[in-house]
Amino acid sequence: MNLKKIGKYNGLSIVLIVITLLTLTAHLLTGWNDYNQEREEYHLAALSFGEYLFTGHCVESVFENWESEFLQMGLYVVLTVTLYQRGSSESKDPDASEEVDREPDPNRKNAPWAVRRGGWALKLYQHSLSLAFFILFGLSFFLHALGGVRQHNAEESMKGSSEVLSLGEFMGTSEFWFQSFQNWQSEFLSVLSIVVLSIFLRQKGSPESKPVDASHSETGN
Repeated sequence: MNLKKIGKYNGLSIVLIVITLLTLTAHLLTGWNDYNQEREEYHLAALSFGEYLFTGHCVESVFENWESEFLQMGLYVVLTVTLYQRGSSESKDPDASEEVDREPDPNRKNAPWAVRRGGWALKLYQHSLSLAFFILFGLSFFLHALGGVRQHNAEESMKGSSEVLSLGEFMGTSEFWFQSFQNWQSEFLSVLSIVVLSIFLRQKGSPESKPVDASHSETGN
């Protein structure tokens, strides 16, 4: 497959990967600079970029955002199985059968291995998308907490305090849950926005929108 075809068939993921890497790099570099400025205020030596990547400041700031993204997508995938919003391009039609609800056919051409295998493999595969998001959420949630307790203890140390919290103790603090909820609520707001706004607004050419001439009451795309 030549580069032109690769770009045509994978353009969306390629562009999103590039944007993700660019913004993640910018996040890490600015976080590194910010943390070293904080250390300078306490007359501590600056950290190299490699050293910064393993600090609580870095780990916490990355994964507290990632966890909210994975939680949002996992719940959204699950909720749209049984819940509807009439008129939204993000919802199944509550009054019609959907292709996505049909029973998997093991004889379908190019059906995935799990479909052809059946049994436990099929049962797991039928829910693999939401399971993947929830596993990623759980991992990010744990790393957020791990980075958070490191950062909390590092800040206390810089202030001259001998207070040290364990991972469990930190997860019971309002500081940890404040960090989580401030991200979770914004993610659910963004999902709510596209569900509701897609009822009345359009974006020509986007699969996230209904056709421009579709009525507001028409559901799905």
